[in-house]
Amino acid sequence: MNISTKKFRAPKGKKINLRKWPTKVDPFYNSKKKYKKNLSEDKDKLRDQQQLLYASNTYSLLIIFQAMDAAGKDSSIKHVMSGINPQGCQVFSFKHPSSQELEHDFLWRSTIDLPERGRIGIFNRSYYEEVLITRVHSDIMKSENIPLKTQDSKSIWKGRYQSINDLEAHLQRNGTRIIKFFLHLSKEEQRKRFIDRIDRPEKNWKFSHADIKERQYWNKYMSAYEICMTETSSELSPWYIIPADDKKNARLIISKVILENLEELKMTYPKTSKLRHGELILLRKTLEKDKDE
Repeated sequence: MNISTKKFRAPKGKKINLRKWPTKVDPFYNSKKKYKKNLSEDKDKLRDQQQLLYASNTYSLLIIFQAMDAAGKDSSIKHVMSGINPQGCQVFSFKHPSSQELEHDFLWRSTIDLPERGRIGIFNRSYYEEVLITRVHSDIMKSENIPLKTQDSKSIWKGRYQSINDLEAHLQRNGTRIIKFFLHLSKEEQRKRFIDRIDRPEKNWKFSHADIKERQYWNKYMSAYEICMTETSSELSPWYIIPADDKKNARLIISKVILENLEELKMTYPKTSKLRHGELILLRKTLEKDKDE
């Protein structure tokens, strides 16, 4: 499967205009069978890379998913990551902050859930909510009890983008590779998926009046995403803007991006020293003697 992921990567230092980024591209599969085959092959490779990640114990991987409702975050995580060992991967979803979380800075609640070395962490929404939903609904800021002098609109967002960039640079220096996905869904496709959630009883639980309410702020959200990605897409921690109107295609692109990032780490299994090799030989001899007669 030949996918050039560079064209989905948001450039550093350039203003993002989402109207110029497609929500749908020509599919990288020509049948459902081909899609399953391609995704299965990538999942096998991801499984191998995860084992290397754990064995080398030098790096960790943080994958961030951000999107409008119904863009396919949950299904992307489910399908792309289904082949990896669950013992080495954790998924965190960030909802409305608790009273305890509100007593800390905006990065605290996600920082404590960062992946350890050798592990994969997936954030289904993340600290980026603090420059997205909080920017669209500015009244949320009142509950965070931050100093009044830092609440003016001229400095609050600039400061938060800087805090995020500083955090991600720090994590990169210490071995955490960060991949950030924005699932770029069209407003029309969201409408269709909302109707589908109403029409199919098994999906009714996924839909609420709040979804319709948030849809009314579509343009404000798009503006918030544009500014956010313009300010925080860096050379080491870029945003990938994934066309999300075709879920299958989006999954293939996402799996390829994750694979490329892991392969770039050029991980290897730990080398066995001469001393350790000698120990293993002795242990093998012990096991051979312990063979049932």
